[in-house]
Amino acid sequence: MAAPMLSSAPVTDLLPIIPELVVVAGAFALLILDVFLDARRRVITHGLTLVVLAIALVLLVTHVGWDAAGARTVFNGMFVRDQLADVIKAAIVLVSGLSLVYGWPYLRERNLYPGEFPVLVLFASAGMMMLASAGSLVMVYLGLELLSLCSYALVGMNRDNGLATEAAMKYIVLGSIASGLLLYGMSLVYGATGSLELSQINAAIAGIADRPMLLTGMVFMVCGIAFKLGAAPFHMWLPDVYQGAPTPITLFISAGPKLAAFAMAYRVLEQGVGPTSPQWQLLLAGLAALSLIIGNVVAIAQRNLKRMLAYSTVSHMGFLLLGLAGGGPEGYAAALFYGITYALMSAASFGAILVLSRHGFEAEMIDDFKGLSSRSPWMAGMVLCVMASLAGVPPFLGFWAKLVVLRAALNGDLMWLALLAVVCAVIGAFYYLRVVKVMYFDEPVGALPAPRAGKVVPFLFGVNALGLLVLGLAWNPLMTWCKAAFGL
Repeated sequence: MAAPMLSSAPVTDLLPIIPELVVVAGAFALLILDVFLDARRRVITHGLTLVVLAIALVLLVTHVGWDAAGARTVFNGMFVRDQLADVIKAAIVLVSGLSLVYGWPYLRERNLYPGEFPVLVLFASAGMMMLASAGSLVMVYLGLELLSLCSYALVGMNRDNGLATEAAMKYIVLGSIASGLLLYGMSLVYGATGSLELSQINAAIAGIADRPMLLTGMVFMVCGIAFKLGAAPFHMWLPDVYQGAPTPITLFISAGPKLAAFAMAYRVLEQGVGPTSPQWQLLLAGLAALSLIIGNVVAIAQRNLKRMLAYSTVSHMGFLLLGLAGGGPEGYAAALFYGITYALMSAASFGAILVLSRHGFEAEMIDDFKGLSSRSPWMAGMVLCVMASLAGVPPFLGFWAKLVVLRAALNGDLMWLALLAVVCAVIGAFYYLRVVKVMYFDEPVGALPAPRAGKVVPFLFGVNALGLLVLGLAWNPLMTWCKAAFGL
């Protein structure tokens, strides 16, 4: 009887990781297939990449490989498949697919679609999915490095562009420092608790005598998490990377990795060093305050739209940290809701740049949107929806996202932080509405570039932008989905 049990155990362990296996197997298959395809037939690998992501999304939504009634832990606690993991993974796979569809015309026009691009996107998505299911510090670090290494390569993909090369170098150097901080923090926590498994770390903290070592490790891990989120003062890489990377790459790294960083923060801080929550929640509150102030104030001075959206990301991560700092299932659900909302808004904001860009015209400056309403009223209306949602104007989805994290901060006795967030939200509305102002009230500059031949990307952008309004009018199902991830 023992032999069948031993032979069936690996298969049982593999069932919960079926979505990850599909993504990784697809990446290796496309890597081999690309050897036999020339540049003109790269659309095949692009389409197959979308098919792989679609299969993974179906597996996640239908809970293939586990029982949705309870969490499933495999590989000696290293991998956790639960409702939270599936919600985050589904959102990650969705925005990864959006970035591929948005980016295809842009990259093809500029001969920037090497065979490695879809493979790197799939491996980065696999890394993000591993972070969402991490049950051990080892899995956290493996997922993070898989995501980071792929992101570095994607940012520097345009090797003939000095700005992209500079951005990639800055990203690598600062990212390596952040990974080192995180790894050092993990080593201190391991030294204090004697375990790498998050649940065992949580259980061991109550009897730990060496409290300073544990708290020092926790501080280092918070620093590493803040870098991956792009929270101030660990945001130095964001503006240069957002501006220097090709716009489809910027779209990709601005959306999914933020959800993965939220998952890492929840797994490590709440499920790992949860008993030290008074300390790390105070740190997160301070990071949120800095992010709100620096992100919104500096964004006002930007004229490059991608840099403005980079500092806008810093402020949005401040809002996301409101939910984490508030704590409790309600606060975490609010932060998850904000993370998904921001991913959709970020995809739409960079999608607007991609729709307007042509070969030789990047549409990266705010002045490039001058007079857009007279040139293309429909496009101007869609950009208006995106900017209004980012600014938190009701009834768009961004308004409800801000509202739930403010409520989470109030429930966590962070009245001062909630008031600061309201003030910063008003400041943030200025630079978003400035884009609306130049579209509707400024005169056009120069001739409008020839319209894009394809219709897929403009259609997708319209769906993405209008979705922010539709989901704003019916946001309860999405919020209920996020609450269910935390057993509410």
